[in-house]
Amino acid sequence: MDPFEGPGFRGKRTRIVGLYTSPPDGATVVCADELGPVIPRAFPPAPGWSPDGHRIKSEVDYSRGPEKTWVYGALRIRDGHEITMTASSRNSVFYQQFLQKVENANPVGDIYVVTDNLSSHNSKSTREWLEDHPRIHHVFIPVGACWLNLQEGWWRIFRKTALAGQSFAGPPDIEQATRLATTQLNSRARPWIWGRPAPPTRPLRRRYMYTV
Repeated sequence: MDPFEGPGFRGKRTRIVGLYTSPPDGATVVCADELGPVIPRAFPPAPGWSPDGHRIKSEVDYSRGPEKTWVYGALRIRDGHEITMTASSRNSVFYQQFLQKVENANPVGDIYVVTDNLSSHNSKSTREWLEDHPRIHHVFIPVGACWLNLQEGWWRIFRKTALAGQSFAGPPDIEQATRLATTQLNSRARPWIWGRPAPPTRPLRRRYMYTV
């Protein structure tokens, strides 16, 4: 049995947090997920101003359509570097292509991929592909615990950088926006640290004693 597979929600959560805080020596931990589908929009956002005096912004539409595009992403937590790839579908073939990009970007040591138990992540085709790539190990998050996947936090930053208020004429525009946003975010990447930050220290007030 894989040392990072265990029964129950608590056991899986503990193992994932352990990967974030104390990864195995020489190993790389990445968080993977898919965003979308994103579909092109052939019209600009509605002009005008909101009642409180701010320009109206229209987020890109998310739905299933003939030109839908999925964005694959993998966050390397030790330095915050992101790998992205756009694809026309979310299936085993594209997921294996994405895993190959992750492996190429991390040529040394084992790779632990924290992700959800989607059918394409655990299909027979993907499992057979992983047999030929023994450095890659899947670590599936429990059902209903997407907050354990740090990639979800990176998606929030990505949507504001690449998608919010934008109009795309077709999949190539979405691919270009994804590539540019990934480059910009990687240029100022920082390690992702699991856990709450330490509370700020409150300066002690000086107390004075007056004697008469």
